[in-house]
Amino acid sequence: MAQDLFQAPDYFQLDDLLTEEHKLVRDAAREWVKREVSPIIEEAAQKAEFPTSIIKGLAEIGAFGPYIPEEYGGAGLDQISYGLIMQEIERGDSGVRSTASVQSSLVMYPIWKYGTEAQKQKFLPKLASGEFMGCFGLTEPDHGSNPSGMVTNIKDMGDHYLLNGAKMWISNAPFADVAVVWAKNEAGRIKGLLVERGMEGFTTPETHNKWSLRTSSTGELIFDNVKIPKENILTEKDGLGAPLGCLDSARYGIAWGAIGAAMDCYDTALRYAKQRIQFGKPIAGFQLQQKKLAEMITEITKAQLLTWRLGVLKNENRATTAQISMCKRNNVEMALNIAREARQVLGAMGISGEYSIMRHMMNLESVITYEGTHDIHLLITGFDITGIPAFK
Repeated sequence: MAQDLFQAPDYFQLDDLLTEEHKLVRDAAREWVKREVSPIIEEAAQKAEFPTSIIKGLAEIGAFGPYIPEEYGGAGLDQISYGLIMQEIERGDSGVRSTASVQSSLVMYPIWKYGTEAQKQKFLPKLASGEFMGCFGLTEPDHGSNPSGMVTNIKDMGDHYLLNGAKMWISNAPFADVAVVWAKNEAGRIKGLLVERGMEGFTTPETHNKWSLRTSSTGELIFDNVKIPKENILTEKDGLGAPLGCLDSARYGIAWGAIGAAMDCYDTALRYAKQRIQFGKPIAGFQLQQKKLAEMITEITKAQLLTWRLGVLKNENRATTAQISMCKRNNVEMALNIAREARQVLGAMGISGEYSIMRHMMNLESVITYEGTHDIHLLITGFDITGIPAFK
């Protein structure tokens, strides 16, 4: 079993911008990943299995709802702490970070922000501890980038709602205890509701044969005349802005997470280049390899600065949707480019499961698409700077 020798790059001494609490939270997550994730993740990816044994550890390092108030079971941390945890988890694996992101930003966040006090008390503590796992149902088979076109619907039956429809590409779906689902009512208004495991007519078939995010459990949500108690409706916000608010939080976490994947690829390539001898010297001594490595650390550093500033704005409640989109788009593209370059540094060894690079590269091919595609995020920035929407 390979030892995790990761050393985090900090070329511009960004640790000086972090508080002692930030560094303690990050270092705890980093050590946990080295101890609990790195030794098992390659085998889990090869088998396409989510390692359920790590759920308890994710909860213990505060990965589930770290910014949720302590009264509801969260850690009460700030947004930079949340980001740093996501960075460290994705350094281990994007699929594991996806599990934590969904639990935090797409399940706990809407219950905290849009739910009733009874819903918060019932679900949040168990979600924070990992006793409950959750998923988020927005994307449909025919409606991805255009969620407003959803056909999943609820009908008011007097003492309950009747839910019908389907959602697709849902992380955590196969084992989730509760699903935050978005559906249209008879008036066409989008509503959030909590669908619980065991409700009659609710099934979650697993999605197989993925080349990417192989350690993340993905599935569908199928609703066939599911009776939803009225107390399971999220009452404090509706309309498309409600799920999009959740996605802002998730995309912010992804922006941090992608840096972790990039750092791991860079660190692996740097170490390999110093050790691999060709033509009588380490390949790190050749100009083209130094170009690759120098460009990697430059791009990582730029992303670190961009994301730290976004974290400050998030803490001050000043971060905009467009800023989050820019950061997510930039960082995932950066990480994917670094994964590809790092793979070349390692040559044929770059495709081996002995190293993490190819796994990161395959994972990032999903990350660049989910929570808003690369192109849609570009158009969000375009709309923000021109005032002219390129899509509805």
